[in-house]
Amino acid sequence: NPILSYSMYWSTLTLTTIGETPPPVQNSEYFFVVTDFLVGVLIFATIVGNVGSMITNMNAARANFQARIDAIKQYMTFRKVTKDLEKRVIKWFDYLWTNKKAVDEREVLKFLPDKLRAEIAINVHLDTLKKVRIFADCEAGLLVELVLKLQPQVYSPGDYICKKGDIGREMYIIKEGKLAVVADDGIKQFVVLSDGSYFGEISILSIKGSRAGNRRTANIRSVGYSDLFCLSKDDLMEALSEYPDAKAMLEEKGRQILMKDNLLDLEVAAQGPDPKDMEEKVERMTATLESLQTRYARLLAEHEAGQSRLKRRVTRLEKKVVAPVQEVEEIGVEMGTAATTE
Repeated sequence: NPILSYSMYWSTLTLTTIGETPPPVQNSEYFFVVTDFLVGVLIFATIVGNVGSMITNMNAARANFQARIDAIKQYMTFRKVTKDLEKRVIKWFDYLWTNKKAVDEREVLKFLPDKLRAEIAINVHLDTLKKVRIFADCEAGLLVELVLKLQPQVYSPGDYICKKGDIGREMYIIKEGKLAVVADDGIKQFVVLSDGSYFGEISILSIKGSRAGNRRTANIRSVGYSDLFCLSKDDLMEALSEYPDAKAMLEEKGRQILMKDNLLDLEVAAQGPDPKDMEEKVERMTATLESLQTRYARLLAEHEAGQSRLKRRVTRLEKKVVAPVQEVEEIGVEMGTAATTE
């Protein structure tokens, strides 16, 4: 159709130039041009609106993140923190924003049901947890419990993750980055740990007879920015409380590792339970018993209060029922007396 072709040519020429285009001649050309203009305006408005929404959302996220940085800056200025430390903190925030690690995973996932949250955590972190040799043969239920307890942490260049002699309260798994095992002077490097490496798993098991006890045996420092997963001792013990067989297996694996490294005192390990451990267990049992007694007392008080309220309601109902009955009896007596008199 020559008219349609000419109309398409004219409308396209009008939309892509700044004027000096031939005007439409026939009515069909006018209708086509008007329709073409309306469709073009609608598409343009949609694109501009979506781009504006994207920019607004990006600015909102950036403004929220910037507000956190400003609060930290004000605090450091108020507390007169050194300029070197202040620069390190600001660089750490910049690294989080640049690498899109400023999002709090727990805050994002807290609205999901527990099952979906667990599936996401398994999909994202389970392979990382399986790299730890003492957890390699654990049952799936325990691994799920541990995966949900992993805490992501980011360290800056030069930060010490742990120092020799520190009390070990958590173990670490390297997700990204490099860590160096260094001498006490902080310069000489013995070995460099990379993605998938882990450390600190023995100290959180509190294995009886360990020569190092629950103390760190090395200085570990971040070479660059390092993204780690942290599993605390309390979270591990809480998960193992429901899996006694897995706990025994993990302790046995830990003893084998210590024996291989000549860090296990066999005489101490062969002795009976440590009195300190027994005292801690007794203290925990006592605290649990006191908590149960408090709950029982609270339930008993609530039960007695409920019984008292029920008795008062029954009494009120009895009064409401007895009063009409007495009135009926009095009316019957009066009617009988009147009949006798007549």
